[in-house]
Amino acid sequence: MQSINRFLYGPTPDEKVRAWQTKLRAEQRTLDREMRQLETATNKARQTVKQLASKGDVKSARILAREVVRSNRQKDRLSVSKARLGSIGNQLSQQMAMVKVTGSLQKSIEIMKLSNQLVRLPQISQTMREMSMEMTKAGILEEMMDDTLAVEDDEELEEEADAEVDKVLFDITNGKLGQAGSVQTELPVPIEWEEVSVAPILKNGKTVIPDIAINSVKKNTVALKVGKGHVSLNLTLRRTFNLFANVRPCVSIKGFKTPYDDVDTVLIRENTEGEYSGIEHEIVDGVVQSIKLITWDASERVARYAFHYAQSQGRKRVTAVHKANIMKMSDGMFLSACRQVSKDFPGIAYDEDLLDRVCLHITQNPAPFADRVMVMPNLYGDILSDMCAGLIGGLGLTPSGNIGRDASIFEAVHGSAPDIAGKGLANPTALLLSSLMMLRHMNLTPYADKIEKAALGTIAEGKSITGDLGGKASTQEYTAAIIEKLSRA
Repeated sequence: MQSINRFLYGPTPDEKVRAWQTKLRAEQRTLDREMRQLETATNKARQTVKQLASKGDVKSARILAREVVRSNRQKDRLSVSKARLGSIGNQLSQQMAMVKVTGSLQKSIEIMKLSNQLVRLPQISQTMREMSMEMTKAGILEEMMDDTLAVEDDEELEEEADAEVDKVLFDITNGKLGQAGSVQTELPVPIEWEEVSVAPILKNGKTVIPDIAINSVKKNTVALKVGKGHVSLNLTLRRTFNLFANVRPCVSIKGFKTPYDDVDTVLIRENTEGEYSGIEHEIVDGVVQSIKLITWDASERVARYAFHYAQSQGRKRVTAVHKANIMKMSDGMFLSACRQVSKDFPGIAYDEDLLDRVCLHITQNPAPFADRVMVMPNLYGDILSDMCAGLIGGLGLTPSGNIGRDASIFEAVHGSAPDIAGKGLANPTALLLSSLMMLRHMNLTPYADKIEKAALGTIAEGKSITGDLGGKASTQEYTAAIIEKLSRA
């Protein structure tokens, strides 16, 4: 019967997605091979530069050093492209999950954006063009890819690369040629930043997020929200971009002493409904009713994301946290959705626990909650995630990511703290760790790992940490200590 259907109607959505994922993996292997070849050629060039320097042939050494710079840039481009292929693969996995709910593939702004970027890379251009045509027919993309290939301007490279060539020469020849240059103040993560303000404005008598900020997030699909002392509109952001899952990892930081050294859990909170739906009214004087809204679609969606997250992060269990013993219909529906989704993930253990019991047990002994993901309705997640943050040292050490289908926003959970803005007292760790979540979400994990090692190493040393962590360093001094470690990594 399946063969007849395939003959009459073509591949099913699941079959299409699996075929695309196979092509993506093949192209990732192609880029891996090219990066290895570049690495081999670069190492040979570096050895030749050393030999030329020892002979005093500065001109030839400089020419070859410029080729090393070109190779490094090409490796960066290939690395970013490989990460983008991985991001498309992740988005397609989410599409497969949505097919089970909607029965069809959905349009994806993020896949369109990534595909438009990848079609410009000659090594994989043909495959991406073919896939884009197939995805357009399947309804994922709205239009064909741009035919224009990005061409590097050699003259621009010549001007920009001089300082980089000097540094390469200095490093390769142990200071005999070139110049050391200034210590890097940042790791060259391959991201182009577009800064916009989300400070609320008045529009038609209402407080809203500026259109320029909304359009930027829609265009780029990933955002890092930084507090700068203004009032936050978090709930509006979540509704505007349908950020359905709030992800809050809580992991003990080695070297930073708290009553617990073995906290390692992840909380995923449904982010769009529950008690935070904003449905309240006064029935009569002195009597107010607030409605807790729970829907099957939202519950199923966040449950499926929790299982996908556990699977991708190597966590072995998903626990649904609830109060269905009291709220039998609302939390009962949430649990029913979780149970249904769990059947699609036989490799992940599933259980359920009451909110009050989880709060009691995790504060008594967090070890049994390690290596698992806890998923829960909105209000429970708001309370439990802050409580778990207290186990590892507070909100200043806790990252957060808000995940949606077509956009994701990462932020520090402690808010903007307008009372200490500009005083050099803020602890930027939560924002930094949230940015690392963002990098991993974008498949830029190697960069995230390097920055994380420098940041956590600085905290473990305890010499240059902010006041809330028990130190005396200013925000700037703490940041400089991390950068200094990063420059020596």
